[in-house]
Amino acid sequence: MKPNLYVAATRLSAENQTIDTYETRFGIRSLTYDGGKGLLVNGQHVRVQGVNQHHDLGALGAAFNFRAAQRQLETLQDLGCNAIRMSHNPPASELLDLADEMGFLVLDEVFDMWERQKTTNDQHLFFSDWHEPILRSFIRRDRNHPSIIAWSFGNEVSEQENTGAGGATLAQELRGIVREEDPTRPSTASMNTAKPDMPFPQAAGLPGTKTPPIYPDFHEKFPEKLIWSSESAAALSTRGTYLFPVTSEYSAPSSASGGGDSSLLQVSAYELYTAPFGSSPDKVFATQDNNSYVAGEFVWSGWDYLGEPTPYYDARSSYFGIVDLAGFKKDRYHLYQARWRPDLKTAHILPHWTWPDRVGQVTPVHVFSAADEAELFLNDKSQGRVTKGASNYRFRWDKVAYQPGTLRVATYKNGEPWANSTVRTAGDATQIRLVADRATLKADGKDLSFITAEILDSNGDVVPRADNAITFSIEGPGEIVATDNGNPADMTAFPSKERKAFNGLALVIVRPKTGVPGEIVVSAKANDLATARVTLTTQ
Repeated sequence: MKPNLYVAATRLSAENQTIDTYETRFGIRSLTYDGGKGLLVNGQHVRVQGVNQHHDLGALGAAFNFRAAQRQLETLQDLGCNAIRMSHNPPASELLDLADEMGFLVLDEVFDMWERQKTTNDQHLFFSDWHEPILRSFIRRDRNHPSIIAWSFGNEVSEQENTGAGGATLAQELRGIVREEDPTRPSTASMNTAKPDMPFPQAAGLPGTKTPPIYPDFHEKFPEKLIWSSESAAALSTRGTYLFPVTSEYSAPSSASGGGDSSLLQVSAYELYTAPFGSSPDKVFATQDNNSYVAGEFVWSGWDYLGEPTPYYDARSSYFGIVDLAGFKKDRYHLYQARWRPDLKTAHILPHWTWPDRVGQVTPVHVFSAADEAELFLNDKSQGRVTKGASNYRFRWDKVAYQPGTLRVATYKNGEPWANSTVRTAGDATQIRLVADRATLKADGKDLSFITAEILDSNGDVVPRADNAITFSIEGPGEIVATDNGNPADMTAFPSKERKAFNGLALVIVRPKTGVPGEIVVSAKANDLATARVTLTTQ
């Protein structure tokens, strides 16, 4: 959807003189919430392909930065994501501005708890006194943003478990305040334990369910109401990390006996493993396809975020993201992209094919693609042609014996060639390559360049398990503000200019100085590797 935005200018005059002007940006669109068809925007059906986003910006921390937030949304938009749930607190106004400009749909959320505490010093301490002014100011601040399609006034609140009228009464009060401030949009509270026949969902508005979803029960109870998953999946993975053996199931909880490594604090990236309460993307897709009235989902989560490192609480950041904390795409990204952008001709092979310690051992190969048939070749020898069956969302060859060389997949859709892809065994690391997301920056002290450091072999292929220690330096009118590598277990401070690569990649974030145009040269050095440089221009 390409948004069209307008500006309303409000002028205050006295004695024919304008003494103040206020400009309000807005958009014009219609929204229909249908219990059978889902969401209609301007009369067109739009499936909600959403994610949950925490407010932090990874290595930069919690303070808002326009370019960092824009980068997050650009990455999600390329994925095929069209909706954001602001979990679980009011977002920065500038983030809503970006959502308006880029055409995202927003579920705007205000409270993570009500009167019952989740932690000792949380909002329950002042909720009774302050919930009304907070909620009213929240709606008034945000209601002119056309990206917002619904309000959420609660997330997993304990009051939902009340089988009496207490929680429902409070939900009804909050819903009433929302309707007073904005009668044009529906409101909801995310439920993870409430059942359809309990008082709470009858008062909360739109049903926003969590795993495990009970779509048929809610749809039968509320046939006229739109239903979506406010938190779907809760899958876990560490980018570029593959653990063996691999489950033969399509969804399995991560544990020390399968999918997880508690000593390294890593979860396998075959994208089959989940939190104990979660489901793999494949399982979610099948459940939603079997319940066609479901309007869509908000995946938990879009990006990894600081804290809540289920299942390893000695780590620094989460494993839930489709994108890791540094902004590098996990394999799961390509699984969702095949689902959400079915016309995109891609084929993604996993795992990498550099396993010197696995020669002759079974090393399953999976491919993510919107194609319906695929044939895999190892060193030009066919490993079989596979057709996707009903409720299958990936191609699997689970008995491939590892041999170094080249993996190649040829995919087909409706009998016609679709997309091909190749991975090959990497050699020893010999060099670093620096790739900047943007080479021209504003000299405003706020703009950022996100520079990826890749550890390469002599053929220019990323060495997939490289962990070389990299030292970053800078010359010119700029500064290094943070580094990262996406490893949830890396406790190196983000401002450090030294960072180990993680599975072949690292990130350095550069900010230009205010009012000083010129050239910035960023360098990356590591023992026994050729030094890399990249030049940025500020103006």
